[in-house]
Amino acid sequence: MTGTIRLTAAQAMVRYISAQMTEDGERFIDGIWAIFGHGNVAGLGEALEQAGNALPTWRGQNEQTMAHTAIAYAKAKKRTRAMAVTSSIGPGATNMVTAAALAHVNRLPVLLIPGDVFANRAPDPVLQQVEDFDDGTVSANDCFRPVSRYFDRISRPEHLLTALPRAFRVMTDPVNCGPVTLAFCQDTQAEAFDYPASFFEPKVWRIRRPEPDSRDIADVVALIKSAKNPVLVCGGGVIYSQAEETLGDFATRHGIPVIETQAGKSALAQSHPMNFGTAGVDGSACANEIAESADLVIGIGTRFQDFTTGSWALFKEPGRKLVSINVQGYDALKHGAVGVIGDAKVSLEKISAALGSETKSAFNPQSRLDWLAKVDAHCSARTDVPEGYLPLDAEVIGAVQRTSSEKTIAMCAAGTMPGALKLLWQAPQGGYHMEYGYSCMGYEIAGAMGIKLAQPERDVVCFVGDGSYMMANSELATAVMRRVPFTVVLTDNRGYGCINRLQMGTGGNQFNNLYKDCNVEAQPAIDFVAHAAAMGAHAVKAKDIADLEAQILASKDRAIPTVIVIDTDPMHGPGENGGGHWWDVAVPEVSERTEVNKAREGYVDALKHQNLVD
Repeated sequence: MTGTIRLTAAQAMVRYISAQMTEDGERFIDGIWAIFGHGNVAGLGEALEQAGNALPTWRGQNEQTMAHTAIAYAKAKKRTRAMAVTSSIGPGATNMVTAAALAHVNRLPVLLIPGDVFANRAPDPVLQQVEDFDDGTVSANDCFRPVSRYFDRISRPEHLLTALPRAFRVMTDPVNCGPVTLAFCQDTQAEAFDYPASFFEPKVWRIRRPEPDSRDIADVVALIKSAKNPVLVCGGGVIYSQAEETLGDFATRHGIPVIETQAGKSALAQSHPMNFGTAGVDGSACANEIAESADLVIGIGTRFQDFTTGSWALFKEPGRKLVSINVQGYDALKHGAVGVIGDAKVSLEKISAALGSETKSAFNPQSRLDWLAKVDAHCSARTDVPEGYLPLDAEVIGAVQRTSSEKTIAMCAAGTMPGALKLLWQAPQGGYHMEYGYSCMGYEIAGAMGIKLAQPERDVVCFVGDGSYMMANSELATAVMRRVPFTVVLTDNRGYGCINRLQMGTGGNQFNNLYKDCNVEAQPAIDFVAHAAAMGAHAVKAKDIADLEAQILASKDRAIPTVIVIDTDPMHGPGENGGGHWWDVAVPEVSERTEVNKAREGYVDALKHQNLVD
């Protein structure tokens, strides 16, 4: 295609985005979430209206939660597709900074297009403009710089010719994948330019599989052959590489058990005989037993977050070695690991081929079955409950589990439920979605909508506590408007139960977490059923666990979201019947409380087991 096309910068951006394709012939950016204001309504708003279904626009209720929806969509699509989000300048833009950090930590693609101030500076200061007294180039959007994989400010129309290809390169790069921010000056959006017609020709973006170095493969093969008790740690990179079957075959063929991270959970179904469950702070008894005795720890696509490693006190075996297989060298070489920098699927295939018939069998397969039996018992419905009894979170999980199928996806982000679900949820393959890299309260409902948009054939169950629900619930109305059905199980423990238990566990007095311990004149009695119903959802209060099961089953055929509220006990965590591990939460060195001083003694003793550098 030759010649030029005269378009505004906003029109050019929209036309370019709509022409960027996947190998499957779909738009890489499925659509754009938008709340218009000054800074994007006149420029991008006009361009998006003209584009119509070539780049669909969806209206949300809050910039942060719109971005959460987009991020959940990308995660559910295994990073093969993404969404864009646009906002006005000022608070509309900075509302998205938290979401950008979430995507950055989780290595997930999202295209953020906040409006920006006037490039020509003629009307400065405009409404909502942040003025830096010492730097005339700064705007509020500079807050995105540390939480974006690629940041650019579009202050001239021709900047798009370089900025947009760079943006898509980052979002489709398995190594540097993450959020892209294109701060779009509002006067620039409206300016016209003669763009090369070839710039808008459809382009296919291929997500590559980086090949590992053969010498690194040889090093890992030698370590596996010499190891007595190796273990595989499955991270989210296994899922993004679509290496689930490869990992299962590798573990079975070579007799090496698999333990999971939050991001890697459900790469293998819980029923897979080599899946020993999750590791670390919220890990299963059998997984942590294997981890503690492992002389070779092989991480695959994991960041080795502190919950997985028990703050680097879990892997206790003297002289143990660490291997990290990751596309990102930063992750592959952490903590003195022997790094394999390459795609998870390709790396596992090459290691397996080099190992040949090498097989390990030091683990106890019965320990996995014993643990799962304990989980079933722990999550079972109680039949002899006294008057006023409040269910445990484990019982709530059990109720959802008993109503689930191979199509069910359990999702969550913050509070008690991430640890409880990681420990207790028996997921089918692909049946778990947890945002725990950033553990962002308020991700849950928006995220559930994003998952359902990405995988409409699945049954999405959103676990959310009353605290997270209060932080961000407004996209429930969006899901109703768009007829996106999912089930919300809202556990009401009247405050922040998880952090209250952590506060007590570190010797602190109950303070400012549960409503009863807050400096308030009256305890709130929030009617979550009425609130959710007011936004158009089908909302009910479950009387008990049996009623919860019945309400979940009834929700499956609705065309709108269902919110089921159930009161729960705030004082008990998920791991009382086994599982779990120490976690490094600093305890005050000096305190007037005896409980804090005692907790400090235990903390100092636990620090001796940390192995931070090999």
